[in-house]
Amino acid sequence: MQHAPDSTAEIVREYGPFEGAGHVHGLTYDGTHIWFASGDRLNALDVERGTLVRTLGVRGNAGTAFDGRYLFQIADGGIQKIDPKTGQVVAVIPAPGQSGNSGLTWAEGRLWVGQYRDRTIHQIDPDTGAVLRTIESNRFVTGVTWGDGELWHGIWEGDQSELRRVDPETGEVLARLHLPAGVAVTGLESNGRDLFFCGGGPSGKVRAVRRPPKKRR
Repeated sequence: MQHAPDSTAEIVREYGPFEGAGHVHGLTYDGTHIWFASGDRLNALDVERGTLVRTLGVRGNAGTAFDGRYLFQIADGGIQKIDPKTGQVVAVIPAPGQSGNSGLTWAEGRLWVGQYRDRTIHQIDPDTGAVLRTIESNRFVTGVTWGDGELWHGIWEGDQSELRRVDPETGEVLARLHLPAGVAVTGLESNGRDLFFCGGGPSGKVRAVRRPPKKRR
C-alpha cells in the first residue's frame, strides 16, 4: 500500500471572530453564505464581504449541512431540519450517538455524520436517522464533506489538525493536508470547486483553505 501524499494546507482567507459567536462548531455553504453554528444560534456569513448578514435562533453544538433547500444542524443527540427562510425547525431525527457527534454533510440524498471519539463516519437516512453504513478512521473525526466525488474529513487532536481525503468504501487515507500547529478544525465544507471552509473552534474564526485539484484518471 502506498503512503498517502502529505502537503501543507494553504489558508487563503480568514473570517472573524464575530461578536456573539465565540465558538465555531459545524458549518456549511449554500453557494453564497457560510452558515455556522455558534452554540445558541446559526449565523450566515457573506463569503465575499466577510460579514454576518443573518442569524437564526437555532441551537447547534456540532455539524451543519445544507441539501439545497434545508439546513441540518446537530444539537446534542438530534439533527434538526431547518427552513432557512423562516428559521423554523420542521423535523428532528436522532443522531447516531447521544454525544460525540461532530461533522455533518449532505451528499447524494444522504447525511454523513462524523463521530469524534468513536473515530467513525456514518451515512444515515435523512428521514429516519437510521445508520446505513459506517467508515472507520484511526484519528478523532471532526468536520466531514463531499466534493467532486471525494470524501474529506477533518481531524483535531491536541495541537494538530489535518484535512484528509479518504476512500468512502474502506476509509483508507488517500491524501493529507496539514494545518499549522494550534489551528483547530471543527467543521468542514467544500465550495464544490477550489476551496474548503473550515470552522476554527474556540478561535471563533472561519478559514478558507485551498483544495488540491482532483487527479483525473
